[in-house]
Amino acid sequence: MAYLCPKCKQSVVVEESEFRLAAAPIQFPCPCGGSVLGVEMEADHVDLTVPCVYCGEDHHVRCSAHGFLHEKALAFSCKVTGLDCLYVGEEGAVFQALRRLEEATAGWEQKSEDEPFLNETIMSEILGELKEIAARGGLSCRCGSKKYKVKVKFSSVELECGECGARMRLPAATGEDLEELCCQYTLLIGGKEQG
Repeated sequence: MAYLCPKCKQSVVVEESEFRLAAAPIQFPCPCGGSVLGVEMEADHVDLTVPCVYCGEDHHVRCSAHGFLHEKALAFSCKVTGLDCLYVGEEGAVFQALRRLEEATAGWEQKSEDEPFLNETIMSEILGELKEIAARGGLSCRCGSKKYKVKVKFSSVELECGECGARMRLPAATGEDLEELCCQYTLLIGGKEQG
């Protein structure tokens, strides 16, 4: 698990066993004492109290215990800004996501209040890439539909299937987000495969 402390702005990385997490609720404080990540595991779900570097509040989220323990990487976002504030998963995937979070946070601190996106240049390029993927027929849903809606947010783009409502969130805050999308020939909404 990894998050950025709202007080000292440093990365807090925690490695813990499934057995210890299941035994009792655990709190993981930042060494500065300015924030605490709370984890309470139940049989079928996990409740998390996540400190947020963007809005300064704690977010209370719930996810399935299976996903929390077995997904390669999960991202939990700030409800105010839409930016990621916690990563859970395998070490390599979490550290890679944490690097992107640190880059996005640096952009957040330099941003002026009248800008509609965290990084307007990256957002423009992301939307251009999506347009190209769609133009070549590379955007579809697992249900088979090629109908979709696009919601542009502060630091991400959300694709929603026009038939079944499945969603896919694409981060649009950093150069790495753009590079990752540029490597995709197709996008499959509602599925993990991206070609």
